[in-house]
Amino acid sequence: MDLFTAMQASSSALTAERTRMNLISSNLANANTTRTPGGGPYKRKDAVFTAAPLKDGFGNALDRAAAGQGAGVDGVQVTQIVEDKSPPRMQYDPTNPDANAQGYVAMPNVNVVEEMADMINASRAYEANVTAAQAAKNMALKTLEIGR
Repeated sequence: MDLFTAMQASSSALTAERTRMNLISSNLANANTTRTPGGGPYKRKDAVFTAAPLKDGFGNALDRAAAGQGAGVDGVQVTQIVEDKSPPRMQYDPTNPDANAQGYVAMPNVNVVEEMADMINASRAYEANVTAAQAAKNMALKTLEIGR
């Protein structure tokens, strides 16, 4: 694997983790939203990550095929954003305008503690990929210094 491939893999992971962090932020922002344009309370959203081959030039693919190597390094991409199918949390609040006849309000299925744990996880994964990209960059710079 060359240094640019390592940077591409880290870059794809950074993009995926940014999407995940945006979804977590949206979930936290809507933790108390009882009305949506689609009707009912907000539904928690999550990203589905999939390993995907890195896109590189035809020459690199031809070189790998001639050398008998496999498809190469995979990056990561968000293939879809799914809504959580769990039922809304029912909270007793008869003064709320969205309360049903029994006084219960359908609240979003967002667990703030779980979202905060997911946010820490996404943040750590992002930091790890930044470190990997910086390491690849530093190795490329050291390689250029050898020729001096």
